[in-house]
Amino acid sequence: MTDLTDLEQKSLNEIPHPALAEGSSIYGGTKVFPDYKAEEGQSYFTLVHGIAHESSVSFVAVLQATRALRKGFEAAIYFYGPGSLNCLATRGFPTTGTSAFPGEHNINNSLKTFMAEGGKVYCCRFGLSLHGAREEDLIEGVIPTHPLDVQDALIHYARKGAIINSTYQL
Repeated sequence: MTDLTDLEQKSLNEIPHPALAEGSSIYGGTKVFPDYKAEEGQSYFTLVHGIAHESSVSFVAVLQATRALRKGFEAAIYFYGPGSLNCLATRGFPTTGTSAFPGEHNINNSLKTFMAEGGKVYCCRFGLSLHGAREEDLIEGVIPTHPLDVQDALIHYARKGAIINSTYQL
């Protein structure tokens, strides 16, 4: 270890680190609400307007939609604006598909899982164009949409009585 001053060493030794061993529980595990499952014909629709890796908003939205799908809901995710960047298959460095840091492909992998399990993913073409992204760079299976579809998709799922989760981050 680097040479420490007496005050640095004193500060370091005031509280033992880590105070708890790895694996220690510091939170309770009681689930407050029932574990709801979808009723016949129910839908779950998520709008995502958040940039990949700039916050957890986009990734958590995908995880929530996947959980809804697994509970039996017909589930769809609609990425628009900067959220469209979440749908790019060209993520990676120094080559596409190579993770430059752990978790770089979390969203890609989670979207692939979501679609493989029956979820639909939509991506706004205008959102792609705002950032110079190309439609051919979309993850396989992502459905490109017209800019006017954002509002009509929302109306479509609202008329179906869907649970609608709208995330927004910038």
